[in-house]
Amino acid sequence: MKINEYIESGILEAYVLGSTSEAETRELLFLKAKYPQIQEALQYLEMDMERVAQKMSIPPPPDLWLKIESHLNELAEVPDFDTTPVRRPPNRKGGDHRKSRQFIEVDASSSHMRVHKIWRWLFIGVFILGKIFLGFAIYFYLENRQLKQEIIKLKSQLEKYENAKQNQQL
Repeated sequence: MKINEYIESGILEAYVLGSTSEAETRELLFLKAKYPQIQEALQYLEMDMERVAQKMSIPPPPDLWLKIESHLNELAEVPDFDTTPVRRPPNRKGGDHRKSRQFIEVDASSSHMRVHKIWRWLFIGVFILGKIFLGFAIYFYLENRQLKQEIIKLKSQLEKYENAKQNQQL
């Protein structure tokens, strides 16, 4: 086995990315222990991949840790509602029937919108159905066009037949 060909085959890259099979991993580890060239190439590749990952990394926003810490503090300060007795408001007749309004705080610094998982699946289903209906529309359009052409051919043949029949009668 030529070691340089093995190194250039791409198996080392696949190993570093974690996409090798169990047998390939065992073979690579065996050859790594046996040949120092493979050990050296693997170390170089791992360092190179680490450099690429560091250069492509995106630092988190500077105030992220403060937001996480404040949310953790809020969670720690939330009272235990299971042990708190529930008091019901007295029934009012003819008074002000407005419900108490609860507001949800919206964090405007995020540019992403959260969607419940059921809506994702519903959107995917609607998208797939749209593609299916588009396929049917194209299919029936082409069929309709073909049938119109056949009708035109049949009309011309019918006219030829009627003309030939009239010529025979004369």
